[in-house]
This record gives sequence, structure tokens and C-alpha cells, in this order.
Amino acid sequence: MRRALPPAAIDAALVARYDASGPRDATYPPAPAWGRPFGAADYRAALREAAEDDGDVALYVHLPFCPQRCLYCGCNVSVTRRAEKVDAYLHRLEIEVKRVTRELGTARRVTRLHLGGGTPNILTEAQLLMLHQCLERHFAFASDAERCLEADPRHVSYTQLQWLYALGFRRLSYGVQDLHPDVQRAVGRVQPAGVVREAVAMARDVGFDGLHLELVYGLPAQTTHSVASTVDEVLAWGPDRVAVFGYAHMPSLRPHQRAFAEAVLPAAYERFSLFRTAVERLEQAGYQWLGPDHFARPGDALARARRDGAMMRSPVGFTAVPAAHELGFGMSAVSDVAGRYVQMEGELPAWAKGLDDGDLPVQRGHVQTDDDRWRRDLVTHLLCRQFVPYAIMGDDPSVFLHRLRPMATDGLVEFGPDGLAVTPAGRYFLRYVAMAFDAGAGRGASVEGRYPRTA
Repeated sequence: MRRALPPAAIDAALVARYDASGPRDATYPPAPAWGRPFGAADYRAALREAAEDDGDVALYVHLPFCPQRCLYCGCNVSVTRRAEKVDAYLHRLEIEVKRVTRELGTARRVTRLHLGGGTPNILTEAQLLMLHQCLERHFAFASDAERCLEADPRHVSYTQLQWLYALGFRRLSYGVQDLHPDVQRAVGRVQPAGVVREAVAMARDVGFDGLHLELVYGLPAQTTHSVASTVDEVLAWGPDRVAVFGYAHMPSLRPHQRAFAEAVLPAAYERFSLFRTAVERLEQAGYQWLGPDHFARPGDALARARRDGAMMRSPVGFTAVPAAHELGFGMSAVSDVAGRYVQMEGELPAWAKGLDDGDLPVQRGHVQTDDDRWRRDLVTHLLCRQFVPYAIMGDDPSVFLHRLRPMATDGLVEFGPDGLAVTPAGRYFLRYVAMAFDAGAGRGASVEGRYPRTA
């Protein structure tokens, strides 16, 4: 076993050795491994069980609409510019909320709300108000509830941001991807740096105190120079958090991605170099590397939670705000309720038909076993703390340590006196390390797979 490997010493051979795909880490087990048939009746039973406690809930609402499709996108979206189609979706969303709260009970306390997409900020003020009033009627929001919305900076206006602020939103997540014009043209999302800069300035002026910017690496036409210049520009805007996601190429599941020939995508070591460039610049600027692909200023709530050992992983992402249950609404949304994972239908017609037929449009789900919960705890420790105590590895930690030994030999992990620690170089392979704790290691990427296992 050699000493910890410095990140600068990671070479192409090492990257090739750990260049394996795997499921995203939003749930454990990941959706492709969910077991027996699971339907609306199972979801209702989970909600009735959750109704017996008084635990707080977190809400995720999926708003899938985009005015045009970005070629790199791996999300569940519906391309439209028709307001009546959005209105119909919001009407059905309220039906779904009513059916869920009929089982769970109304006035359940909400600690966080996340509106994701799609492009939530293409909704009009009237549509946003309709959604807001629906949620307020059926839930009791804590006075300090965290409210976050994903937004496209090309569709932001000062008036819209004022409206969102008045509704209680204080966190805003802008999709940036890459600011280089060649990359933007290649991926079908042209947004000049000046447009994003102005959107950031407007959000700060309105009063948003949680500004998140999302970057993507592994795109066509990207170079270490384009990534470096993008990160430098983004840092000049002073975001509270920055996410650096890896592009997940899944043309069989997302046919629009066939616009990219495999030959134009960065090879494994090039892809790693893009990510390392972003990491180095972010850390040099004082941002703390939290999970596999999240960075934050030291004073940000998520960075403080990471230092205090309180950072958590939910189906939506990393969070510092606890909740006993996670409720997802809208097509493809995932819930984590009373020990069950539940996912709604992923296609808009199927989701709408399920509601129109009088039930909850469940596509699939999973009843978590004791083994699932144990392994999820191990994976969460690793992703959120980069450390796993031997004490929680069960009666025979050697089962895991045997799988991890080659990584220790490569300087990616270390076996300390109290537990397994990921080295600075190992952080680049964090999701691969997590596979050692996965009962189904080697599973392929899921439909929702947005983030690869390695850089």
C-alpha cells in the first residue's frame, strides 16, 4: 500500500482503471435496482404510515417545461411555449397534491421547497402564484423554510425575481454550463456571459442571499482553457455555491444527445483534466469541496453543515435542512416516504392519464430493507464526509476493505485507526469508491443518471 497520491500525480492509466459508469447517488438503492412491483396503493400506504408521525417534510415540484431543448440535457423535460399546456399541468399538480395530503393530512410542516425542471422560471407570475397558493393551502411552511428555484438566466427579469422574492424564495440556481461561445453553440444553448452576469446582478440586487451556479464538464468543444475561463468569470460574480456536474452521455435514453458524435466528446483523461481544472480554481478561490461535485463558500449553510457533520443527501441533492419525509410532485418526481422510494410516471402523457383516471401516477417504487438503509448510511457518510467509521461497517468490515484494497494501493483511500478516509486524489473518484458499499456494484447508469461515478 503506497502513501496518499497527490491529485497532480493522477495519470491517464489511473483514470482508465477507474473509468466505470454507475448509478447516480440520489437514492440507495438506485432506481434500476428497485425490487418488487410497486404501485399507487403502496404509495398511499406509505403516506398513511407517515401520517402517524409529526415529522417535517421537504417538497420537490418538477416543472418540466422548456422553450427549447438543450442538446446535452439529461432531465425529464417537455418542450413547449404554450401557456395553456403549463396551466393544465398545474391543474393536475393540485390534484396530485390533494390526493397525497388526503392520506398524509394537511398542514404538515415544510422545512424546504425546491422547484426544479425543466425551466421553472418560464412560468408566468400568475402560474407561479397558482402553484404557490396550492402548496400553501395544503402545507404549513416553517417561517424559516428554505425555498429554492432553478432558473435559466436567459429568461430572468427583474420583475420576476422581485415576485419570487415576495413569495419567499431566497435561493436561486442558475444553469451556466460553459461560457465559451464554441461550447454553447455545440450544445445548443447560447447565453453570452453578459446575460448571465446581469441575471446574477439582478438576483443580488433583489436580495437573494443564496445564489448557486451550475457548470457542466465533458461537453463537446470544451478545453481546459474554456473551463478555466468559465470558472474564473463565475468566481468574479461571487456565487455562494457552485456545482460542477459531469455530462452523462445516454443517447439510447435521450435521443437528442445523438447530435453529439462520440468522437467529439472528451476522452476519459481529457474529461478528468477538465474537472481537475475546475476544482483547482475553485479551491484556490477559497471554495470548499463538499460532495462529489459541490463547492461552497466557507460561510454558506451547506459548508457549515459539512464541517459539523450535518450535511445530508436527499433525492434532490445535498442539503443542510433536515426533513423526515421527502415528497416529490409532478412527472418523474421521486419521494422518500416512510421507508419507501416512489417515482411518478416519467412521461407527461402517462403522468396526466394516471391523474385523470383517478389515482396517483406511480411508475415504480421500492420498500427499503434494513440492508438498504445500512448501505445508504455508509454511502452517505462517504459522499458527505469522505470518511466511513469502521464502527458502522457491520460485524465484518473486511468485506468492504477487501474491495477497497486496490484503491488503497493506488493511493485513493487510506485505512486509518478508526475508519476509511478518502485521500485528496481519491476525491476525484468518490463515486467509484462508493461502489464498494453497493450491494449491486457494477449496475449500469439509471435513466435519471446525470452524474457519472468518476470524473
